[in-house]
Amino acid sequence: MKQTCGDIMTPRPACVLPSDPVARAARIMKAEDVGSVPVVDGHDSNRLLGIVTDRDVVVRVVAEGRDPAATRVEEVMTRDPVTCRPEDEVEAALDAMGKHQVRRIPIVENRNRLVGIIAQADVATRLEEPEDAAEVVREISQETSPVRPTEDPTR
Repeated sequence: MKQTCGDIMTPRPACVLPSDPVARAARIMKAEDVGSVPVVDGHDSNRLLGIVTDRDVVVRVVAEGRDPAATRVEEVMTRDPVTCRPEDEVEAALDAMGKHQVRRIPIVENRNRLVGIIAQADVATRLEEPEDAAEVVREISQETSPVRPTEDPTR
């Protein structure tokens, strides 16, 4: 029997609202020991609007010298993230993670209602086929472009 996204997802992940300060998202990431927090339109409706990652915080807030307490999540979040449904086979999530080079896939039901999330760690620890987990981790971790050392202008 094939595993579904619902089988390996982390249910009911902590979320933030678009109007929340980025500092709140960062505190949740620290407390939950996660690298991303889904962004929903309200805690009752739980309709997924986006996702804010630790990379978003570093690149779009810290590196730009912005104040995390004054910057709203909606200013830095990734909108319309790649998603799967609970009944989708895990293979669909793995394919999407590799194709889009993402480490997390929100799991949604009708009307884009967030019900869970699959992170790279979930794949590595909960997948029944360890070879598949190893392959997806390799695909996700591939660099999309080579990193080149900065040229020395004195040469």
